[in-house]
Amino acid sequence: MRVNANLFWILGAFFLISAAGYTVWSLIDYGNTPTAVQPITHQGVEWVGTVGITLGAVLSFFLGFYITITRRAQGGDLPEDSLTAAIDDGDPEVGQFSPWSWWPMFLAFGLALFFLGLAIGTWISFIGAPLAVIAIIGWQYEYYRGFFAR
Repeated sequence: MRVNANLFWILGAFFLISAAGYTVWSLIDYGNTPTAVQPITHQGVEWVGTVGITLGAVLSFFLGFYITITRRAQGGDLPEDSLTAAIDDGDPEVGQFSPWSWWPMFLAFGLALFFLGLAIGTWISFIGAPLAVIAIIGWQYEYYRGFFAR
């Protein structure tokens, strides 16, 4: 994680330098090239690019800070960061999954219909919402009925 944090700190510095360079460049060049259609009307900072690149720097600094603090809270490097770690060192139990289950596909279909209805016509959402609810209930209770009941 130290490498990731350093990359975000470096990326933030790069964006900050780029924002300063973009601002200076826009002060020098913005509006200085008149054409027959567009005469010189304004000279100054081009704010959209300057603010966008500066916000990219802020985001990179936030991510670098978060990763640095997270690494300190964990007390050091993770097994993924160590060159001598085995694969099993960083492989915790993450839960039980059903590779044969069809419920996730039905849930995706129901949610797709629901959000399609929000975009196109509300009446489609009234079809997709019950399908999504049925799929969530079915996925939750699939181990309580049938062949895989426990």
